[in-house]
Amino acid sequence: MSDNGALLAARVDLLAATFRDIARERMHGLPMVNPALQVEAIGFIVDEGVADEPPVAAGVLLTPWFMSLLRLPLVRVDDLSGIGLCRRVAFGCEHFDFIGSHKPALGRFESCSLFSPVFEFADLIAARATALAVLDALRGVPPEASAAPAAPVQPGRRGFLFGRAAGAMSGDGRSARR
Repeated sequence: MSDNGALLAARVDLLAATFRDIARERMHGLPMVNPALQVEAIGFIVDEGVADEPPVAAGVLLTPWFMSLLRLPLVRVDDLSGIGLCRRVAFGCEHFDFIGSHKPALGRFESCSLFSPVFEFADLIAARATALAVLDALRGVPPEASAAPAAPVQPGRRGFLFGRAAGAMSGDGRSARR
């Protein structure tokens, strides 16, 4: 396993363990918790995409109370200056506003909420499928970057992610409601 691969596995394991502890110790029984779900780190990969910053583990963190895109430095960072601050960061082929956070066991990380709370998921299978669909949509090749000839517009993952109906898409695959 490469150095980054080993760091990725260790950091993602620590991330999941940290939030499992939070679920057990602080969230158990609270009304915003969906008891059908559990903590799971989904689809994390090494992302070296932000210039002048060290690589991060990027994926979806699912808990019984939220689902978020998450960026976690591969090497622990304890700089507290960005906590609570929002910054726009590329995640796959899109840009999102991420909020800086810190957990004592984990160090600094950034998150962008997808669902909170997560009562719309009947079970872990549905939540995991949604997280993977989000990651697939975000990590796909953006239509503008494709060298292939134009294909018919398919109702797609991007519409799913941003809540757009297939009929609301223009011929170039972007929303007609800009």
